[in-house]
Amino acid sequence: MKQVIAFLALFISMSSIAQSTYEKGMNKGFKLWGEGKSLEASNVFERISNVEKENWIPLYYVAQINILDGFTIKEKTELELKLEKVKTALDKAKALSPNNPELMVLEALYNTVWIAFDGATYGMTLGAPTTEIYKKALELAPDNPRVVYCYAEWNMGMASYFGKDTTPYCQEVKKAIELFSTFKNETPFYPSWGKDRAEQIYNSCNK
Repeated sequence: MKQVIAFLALFISMSSIAQSTYEKGMNKGFKLWGEGKSLEASNVFERISNVEKENWIPLYYVAQINILDGFTIKEKTELELKLEKVKTALDKAKALSPNNPELMVLEALYNTVWIAFDGATYGMTLGAPTTEIYKKALELAPDNPRVVYCYAEWNMGMASYFGKDTTPYCQEVKKAIELFSTFKNETPFYPSWGKDRAEQIYNSCNK
């Protein structure tokens, strides 16, 4: 009996150490990202993903960081390299967590980077698939605020591009803002971004 208790104590102790190491690494990545060191942050999350082989969360942040960086890149070869990293991270994350609405949002944003870079080239090929990604995500998670607001922002962008009224989507953005107050997920480091951006969009609706 004493051996069993000793084993359990050792197991719990090792689990605590592993958890704290994971948390420490994740917090380091977020700190670097907050300091504007996106490359270093991405590398930290990538290293964590190599250890946390069954965890999609670190891969999520590898993809998100590089997507956001991608919106600022003007040179195609550089963008291709950046988005290849996104695709690799997303593919690994989706294998670990299929039909994950959070990953679907990133996949849609990955497409949006290409469309923003060259709408004439990529709009026709990626526009409809991106809409379908958002539709599926919304079916799976109608109360996820990131799904609701990102889909609304996507629809606004499409409406604006084709010279149509964007205001019908303002209520969806308002709904997303309300959902940010009620949506909960207990998974450590689960995505929680988007409320500030949704509020910006909604405020612009009323001008």
